[in-house]
Amino acid sequence: MEHEGVLLGMGNPLLDISAVVDQEFLDKFDIRLNNAILAEDKHLPMYDEMASKYKVEYIAGGATQNSIRVAQWMLQIPGATSYMGSIGKDKFGEEMKVNAKQAGVNVHYHEDESATGTCAVCVLGGERSLIANLSAANCYKVDHLKRPENWALVEKAKYFYIAGFFFTVSPESILLVAEHAAAKNKVFATNLSAPFICEFFKDVQDKVFPYVDFLFGNETEARTFSKVRGWETENVEEIALKLSQLPKATGTHKRITVITQGADPVVVAEDGKVKLYPVILLPKEKLIDTNGAGDAFVGGFLSQLVLEKPVADCVRAGCYAANVIIQRSGCTYPEKPDFE
Repeated sequence: MEHEGVLLGMGNPLLDISAVVDQEFLDKFDIRLNNAILAEDKHLPMYDEMASKYKVEYIAGGATQNSIRVAQWMLQIPGATSYMGSIGKDKFGEEMKVNAKQAGVNVHYHEDESATGTCAVCVLGGERSLIANLSAANCYKVDHLKRPENWALVEKAKYFYIAGFFFTVSPESILLVAEHAAAKNKVFATNLSAPFICEFFKDVQDKVFPYVDFLFGNETEARTFSKVRGWETENVEEIALKLSQLPKATGTHKRITVITQGADPVVVAEDGKVKLYPVILLPKEKLIDTNGAGDAFVGGFLSQLVLEKPVADCVRAGCYAANVIIQRSGCTYPEKPDFE
């Protein structure tokens, strides 16, 4: 029972609508590969067009929810993980509940009047682009978090993970959890998540970052962060080091920064030093879909972190989980992991 509810995630639950598309479709809706953006008006017709034109798969997604699902799968400990976010009272919302239950995650969704959020996952040549229509996910309010049955999940958890995408939705909820973690010597983790978060939500990052014990991201996000902050370096190792040394609200835990670089080594900065960890290389013909690779890495990493394993083991688990995910469509996985 000691691991019951040990890890709590909060984020934007989105139903991924995933399909292999063609360049013409990307051009029509002005979509760049390897990008993550919020849908604008010009993107709204694409969801129906995708469903009618291509073979689509529906998968319960959203960055944080993916990571929590993968952590639960890696742990194989019933009830180890919990998750909160906002869905609609509709068929996609029901689909999400079924998906989460099958994954073994204890979900406490806020149910909103607006439609459940969706994310178009456009895949071409194994590369992906994400266009999120947040809808109900954008309606999460701190009042839901403060309800006794939901705050009980916060009290129970020892580790928290909230991806940067939630910074656009409920900074108040994030800070409440972050401050709780700092006050109770718990561990709080977040993610740079997307270049646009680093560019347009700098103020929220500035408020949350002092509480961050583990910071994840990829090389593109790290370089964007560096540029926005005027650091004048594109060197990922230097950026990781600087991120790890940003001021902290409490000295209980040091900050560890973990930056993934696709097929290149994972950069880990802690205690003023940088270490590189090789990833598991995959032959190009086995690569199906990079969607969810970063989320899976975080989920694998967290699965060992909550078991108090050393950082090297956490990275190894992250690389294992990402390697499994990219050989499948969407953020899905076999019944059981074979991670040693």
